[in-house]
Amino acid sequence: MKTTVSLIKADIGSIPGHMIVHSDIMDLVEEEMERALEENVIIDFACFNAGDDTEILMTHTKGVDNAEIHELAWNAFVKGAEEAKTLGLYGAGQDLLADAFSGNVKGMGPGVAEMEFEERPAEPLLVFAADKTEPGAFNYPVYRIFGDPFCTAGLIIDPSMHSGFKFTVVDIMEHKRVQMSLPEDMYDLLALIGHPGRYVIKYVHSKDENRGIAASVSTDKLSLIAGKYVGKDDPVCVIRSQSGFPAVGEVLEGFTLGHLVSGWMRGSHRGPFAGTLGI
Repeated sequence: MKTTVSLIKADIGSIPGHMIVHSDIMDLVEEEMERALEENVIIDFACFNAGDDTEILMTHTKGVDNAEIHELAWNAFVKGAEEAKTLGLYGAGQDLLADAFSGNVKGMGPGVAEMEFEERPAEPLLVFAADKTEPGAFNYPVYRIFGDPFCTAGLIIDPSMHSGFKFTVVDIMEHKRVQMSLPEDMYDLLALIGHPGRYVIKYVHSKDENRGIAASVSTDKLSLIAGKYVGKDDPVCVIRSQSGFPAVGEVLEGFTLGHLVSGWMRGSHRGPFAGTLGI
């Protein structure tokens, strides 16, 4: 049976203004997840925050885009937003752009990164969450991790990685996607992802079909959903590592440069990604 990892996030209220999630909100969301765990809806979970964003990480066996899992997260966010309003917190329910759940949180405000795979005996996963930046903020580090041998030596010396990886890039303006294979499509990939406000790496897959998906990134742009400026997009990312995938150290090396990303406070300028990232 395949394992699914779902990382779903939303800004539902914070203190003292776009800074950190109130402990009462986190407790409420965790209570909802505990109930789902007791009812065997999910296998395990972790709730955390990246700045003013509430993040829910779940493992289960229901596959990606599952209505029950997405509704679980949506209901937890709604309850958290209601509590945020009661407490008079800043931006209460900011990322909840619909009045009621409609089968999938995509297009409703929350960001989603999911992957389904055959779980290995040991399954190292790294989860990254960014605050106050654009959907394509992960473009450069994800490219480095899975496409740059000066970052990931395994691309050269590990036979299971030597043929490279496949990248799925989404045009978030035109709602189109294309898959590119590295190293042969490297220049074309870089031509696209150098425009992170429009072209975003969504998935990375191993060329070995037995290994499957390697990374998943949320690509939701709030202003395109709401039709107006409603805040930064604050993407999240899940990466598998070791045994046919980049080692943990190689994954972390991809984030060492501190490249510039759009967003930051008020969404008004650019700054180094290291200032927006949590691991």
